[in-house]
Amino acid sequence: MVKLTIVGRVKDGLPLAQGHRYVTDDHGYFGFYKQQAELVLEEIARGALKSAKMTIHVNHHCFHYLVEDGVCFIVLCESSYPRKLAFHYLQDLHTEFDKFDKRILDKITRPYSFVKFDGVIGNIRKRYIDTRTQANLSKLNAHRKKDVDIVTMHVSEIARIRARSLEILESRIAMNAPVSPIWGSSRMEAIVMTWTPIALIVSVATIVIWASVNLTESFVV
Repeated sequence: MVKLTIVGRVKDGLPLAQGHRYVTDDHGYFGFYKQQAELVLEEIARGALKSAKMTIHVNHHCFHYLVEDGVCFIVLCESSYPRKLAFHYLQDLHTEFDKFDKRILDKITRPYSFVKFDGVIGNIRKRYIDTRTQANLSKLNAHRKKDVDIVTMHVSEIARIRARSLEILESRIAMNAPVSPIWGSSRMEAIVMTWTPIALIVSVATIVIWASVNLTESFVV
C-alpha cells in the first residue's frame, strides 16, 4: 500500500508537495517516516545518492524514489508491496507533474507549498491501492524479462554516509581555519613588519641609556 508520497526539487532539496497521510500516527510514525523521506531528498540534492532510481529499506517499509528532470518523487510502501508497481506509480506522478509550468515551480520557496499537486497525488494513488486490479496485474506481468535491477540500500547506510560527510567537512574547516582571526590577518602582518624594527631600536636605546646612567652614578659614588 502507498502510504506516503513526497515530491521535491533536486537542485536545493526543497519538498514541493506531499500526498495525504496514510500512516497511522498513534506513535508518531508519520513524523518519523516523513523525516526519513526528507533526509533521502537532502542526500539526493547533495549528490550523495547518485542513482536515478533506488529502493531504501526502513523497518518493515521501503522508500522508492525516482529522479526525472530535476525533480525527485519519493513513495513509502510496505515491504510486501510490489516494487514494480511502486515505480509505475512514481512514473505516473512524473508524467502529471511534467504538465505544469516549470517557471512557476522554480519560483516556489516554501516547503510543501505546491498544494495543487497534492490532489493529483491522491487521484493517482487510488489506482494503486489494490494490486490485483486488471490494470495493475498487467503492469506486473509486462516485460518480466526486461526488469532492470534497482539499487537497494538500508536507511542506516544513508545515515552513515551523511555522518562521514559531515566529519570530512568539519576536518577540512579545522585545517583551513587560521590560528586567530586577528593575528592571521594581512593587516596585522603589515603592522608587525612596520613596528617590530622600531620597537627593537627603542628597546636597545632604553637599555643603553639606563646602563650609562647607572655607570655614571657608580662612578660618582
